[in-house]
Amino acid sequence: MSISPVCVGIDVSKAHLDIFDPLEGSSRIDNTTSAVTVFAATQLVRGRFVVFEATGGYDRALRRGLEAAGVPHARVNPEQARDFARALGRRAKTDAIDARMLADFGRALTPNPRPPSDLARESLALRHKRRDQLVAMRQQEVVRRSECPDAAMADSLARHIAWLDREIEALNADIRAAIAADDALRAADRRLRSVPGVGPVAAATMLALMPELGQRSPKAIAALVGLAPFNNDSGKRHGQRMIRGGRARVRRALYMAALSAANSKTRLGDFARKLRAAGKPPKLVLIALARKIIVILNAICRDNASFACQ
Repeated sequence: MSISPVCVGIDVSKAHLDIFDPLEGSSRIDNTTSAVTVFAATQLVRGRFVVFEATGGYDRALRRGLEAAGVPHARVNPEQARDFARALGRRAKTDAIDARMLADFGRALTPNPRPPSDLARESLALRHKRRDQLVAMRQQEVVRRSECPDAAMADSLARHIAWLDREIEALNADIRAAIAADDALRAADRRLRSVPGVGPVAAATMLALMPELGQRSPKAIAALVGLAPFNNDSGKRHGQRMIRGGRARVRRALYMAALSAANSKTRLGDFARKLRAAGKPPKLVLIALARKIIVILNAICRDNASFACQ
């Protein structure tokens, strides 16, 4: 008979970590590498399982400290954790209460342990995020320049846009170099780009933000990016099935890939044309095609094949 480990809940903030251990009670430590290293060593000895919410960069020290010490842990979706709290009727919210709730969440739902980090993918994700930030900034500046009535200010905006163009191109080169430097990423990039519509930006987005590719079922991978339609039925009413949630940045990349693939002379183009001939709305056609593309990408990563072999 196996004994389930004690679940420790941790609420993560920028400055500190609030910890709830069902056997040891509540405590707080600084959110620093040194403090986390000491904490992680004690958790390994005690045989604990740690649960915390995904909080962007704030949980980086905790993730790396637990992984270095070999402590099993789960990084859960904050929305799912909050829904769990509401289901229990817990309305109050403090750091200590959230830590206790996460311990209960781990004990009740037993989330899967987080797999080991892929440092190459994490580095790629940081570069990809910075590129997105600069692209968004450039778009804002382009709009400002188009509406600027002052010649001097318009010239200032133009210089900034030119600088952003150079920085974005430098990041594109950096992303290409990061992919080329890692054997696994390089091989995966080549396979992903064999799919019609999937160019260097879309492939880099998949590599950076979709480490689950090849490890989930077709339905699960589509739901993960928000391309799986959900039922909306109750009694005799049959509502319209709609997509929702998921990783918006990945979905945008797939949508752009679908735009390109829809007009290609390939099986994907034929699929889009068949839907249009059946009278399907243009947006539905692109969403269906984007869903088909992510399912194909998932199969490619699972089978280590290329699109031509599918």
